[in-house]
Amino acid sequence: MAEAQNQEKGQQVQDIKQLLKVRREKLAALQEAGKDPFRITRYEVTHHSQEIKDHYDELEGKTVSIAGRVMSKRVMGKASFCNVQDLQGNIQSYVARDSVGEEAYADFKKYDVGDIVGIEGEVFKTKTGEISVHASKVTLMSKSLQILPEKYHGLVNTDIRYRQRYTDLIMNEEVRKTFVARSKIISSIRRYLDGQGFLEVETPMLVTNAGGASARPFETHYNALDEDVKLRISLELYLKRLIVGGMERVYEIGRVFRNEGLDTRHNPEFTLMELYQAYTDYNGMMDLTEDMFRHVAQEVCHTTLIPYGDVEIDLGKPFERITMVDAVKKYTGIDFDQVPDTAAAKKLADEKDVHYEERHTKGDIINLFFEEFVEEHLVQPTFVMDHPVEISPLTKRKPDKPDYVERFELFITAREMCNAYSELNDPIDQRERFKAQEAALAAGDEEANTTDEDFMNALEIGMPPTGGIGYGIDRLVMLLTNSPAIRDVLLFPTMKSLKEPESK
Repeated sequence: MAEAQNQEKGQQVQDIKQLLKVRREKLAALQEAGKDPFRITRYEVTHHSQEIKDHYDELEGKTVSIAGRVMSKRVMGKASFCNVQDLQGNIQSYVARDSVGEEAYADFKKYDVGDIVGIEGEVFKTKTGEISVHASKVTLMSKSLQILPEKYHGLVNTDIRYRQRYTDLIMNEEVRKTFVARSKIISSIRRYLDGQGFLEVETPMLVTNAGGASARPFETHYNALDEDVKLRISLELYLKRLIVGGMERVYEIGRVFRNEGLDTRHNPEFTLMELYQAYTDYNGMMDLTEDMFRHVAQEVCHTTLIPYGDVEIDLGKPFERITMVDAVKKYTGIDFDQVPDTAAAKKLADEKDVHYEERHTKGDIINLFFEEFVEEHLVQPTFVMDHPVEISPLTKRKPDKPDYVERFELFITAREMCNAYSELNDPIDQRERFKAQEAALAAGDEEANTTDEDFMNALEIGMPPTGGIGYGIDRLVMLLTNSPAIRDVLLFPTMKSLKEPESK
């Protein structure tokens, strides 16, 4: 049986090679006849497919010009049908010899699925009621030299889908809709923030000190300056410099880079949005976040009830607010406010089989309990507030509980959607926090921060009370498009190279 399968596979490969050869021969014949499609530089498109369908009553009998990729063809003697796909979808075209001319019709019959054409003609309905374009002229603008996946099954191999996103976009309508939605989501966020008086800014991607988050940076060398630099892991420290400079409301949407693994929630380069607002705190950031999520959902999805997997997320209701200590108590019965010190916390961790490192303190262990026992339950929108100071090096302490800080994370579908602080603006306290981070780095924490002296200088000049927040744009897109993995919302996700290793 294996031999028969190999023979069948070998025959399929030969058949494909022959089909590809025929396509190149068709192109050569067109070029020899002076009809090289690649010499065409412009085509005037007047309408798109869905636009014609939506406005049929106005367009019936009128001449339109459409352009797109041939996705199917039926040749029936003196007349044929083809289906053309553009940005908005698909539309049928009726191509008859008597309408386009004998020579042009003979050429059209040789066109292949995958070719890109322009069709000019009148809008009409077929006998079956399908809105179509009756072609008076067909223009071949690009010859496809490859073969598209079989249309009925589409492109289902996920590895090929991610590596060849261009083919994925052609074959899978839902994928196109996801990335159109992504663009609309980002535009909606910009409109919302611009309407709130925020200024969009840009900050450096190549930095000498990659701070503002707990992550390992990518490192490279800047030849012109003969200096080692890093790709940014966060937008935070430069945006805060702008708050110091008097720009009271700023935001940036940009790529950040973290030298970490790949899974359904993580990609080493991803889109982060951070915003900072002077004269507010983390409560103001919660109000803004809740309002913005609701606004974007309503504007892009036209509802605040968002289906995700087998649940429905309600962005219309007030988001739950709970402290991290109370959340751990709710799901474990342990009240860490009653745990006196690190030794007692480690004993509880041992009893609950929560793994920790020797360098970890009580605050770290609270966070480990939260990750282990709480996160999975936070499906509906929930602000988790008041984190331990040990895991929040850039955040203001709570005046009444100095072991905790004014910080929150928003969780939806058991995923962190954003992270926010009442920003630490005390330069003396900040320097001590950096020292603690450097001690953690020396103890083996590769994700710990180091002291940024220029940022410290900015804080010493003086930063007003400030609320700040970072949003994972990709995760928001996942939520609003019902996408299970981050790769489904990244046009070109990071993939391991297919290049074969060189032999030694």
